[in-house]
Amino acid sequence: MHAFDVLGEPVRRRILELLAGGERSAGEVCAVIREEFGISQPAVSQHLRVLRDSGFATVRPQGTRRLYTVNPEPLREVEDWLGHFRRFWAQPLDALATELTRGRRQRRLAEDAAAAERRRDGGFDDGGNAPEERTG
Repeated sequence: MHAFDVLGEPVRRRILELLAGGERSAGEVCAVIREEFGISQPAVSQHLRVLRDSGFATVRPQGTRRLYTVNPEPLREVEDWLGHFRRFWAQPLDALATELTRGRRQRRLAEDAAAAERRRDGGFDDGGNAPEERTG
């Protein structure tokens, strides 16, 4: 099965997210997935098998339990392949970051100017209202 066929299934992506947090038993994975997706235990087991057979997850026995973990190698291969296309979203994201920074700077400058204006006016607001007296 191709990597994107494996990752194209929301249940399998969620299982990988769970496993990314650390080793989990099949029972733990099953409980979360059944609750979130409303699917049967055999269906969860099938998804775990696909992840294992495709190399995205590894399993080891511990007594009567089966413990699953993420195998990062197939994910690295996906990331390497996606790297060829990163330029299509990297530049727009860089531009977005620049605009966000510019907006924050403009807001800060406007706030600083308003504060300086209030200090010059003795604390009066735009309507000529004096600040409330402080008790202390």
